[in-house]
Amino acid sequence: MMLHILLILQQIDIEDKLDQAPDGNYQIGVIIGTFLPFLVLAGLAYWAFFKAKNRQDLDD
Repeated sequence: MMLHILLILQQIDIEDKLDQAPDGNYQIGVIIGTFLPFLVLAGLAYWAFFKAKNRQDLDD
């Protein structure tokens, strides 16, 4: 229940931020700041998968 409330409060309207941007640099920053966390999480997931796939201590 508390998680749902936090998620609702943290939702950001990207289109609204881009419309109110003072210049192009701010728009680029908003886009990078929006997608960077997803790219980091995807990189961590790939790294964990790669490490788990290449474990040498498992006897198949």
